[in-house]
Amino acid sequence: MREEYTLEIVDIPTLYKIMLEKQRAGYRLAQICATAFEGYNELIYSVAIDYTFENYKIIVPIDEEINTISDFFPSAMLYENEMKELFGVKIKSINPDFNNKLYRIAKKTPFKKEVKDAVKVVKKEEEAKE
Repeated sequence: MREEYTLEIVDIPTLYKIMLEKQRAGYRLAQICATAFEGYNELIYSVAIDYTFENYKIIVPIDEEINTISDFFPSAMLYENEMKELFGVKIKSINPDFNNKLYRIAKKTPFKKEVKDAVKVVKKEEEAKE
């Protein structure tokens, strides 16, 4: 027996098609992982069947809204509520949506990384030679 592992970077619309196809083929949702970067989040959706483990990565800009996959993978709602609450990922139609009450946390979206203001580099002019 040999385990299979893949990681594929896809765009957001393609991810929905893949997830629906995998659900219909009998795969289970293994996990959804979020990682914050300045101005965007990377989300990795993992599905498994038998000894096959497949991962699909999408890049989601901070201000872009994505759709839920909880309609066809009901367990996704826990991952999606977590990503929404901790990372600020905008996910519409999560079923059920806990409206940022999944965790008791002091800071709103503690792992979200906003785009920092551009740093202005100023060169020091050489002093005039006398």
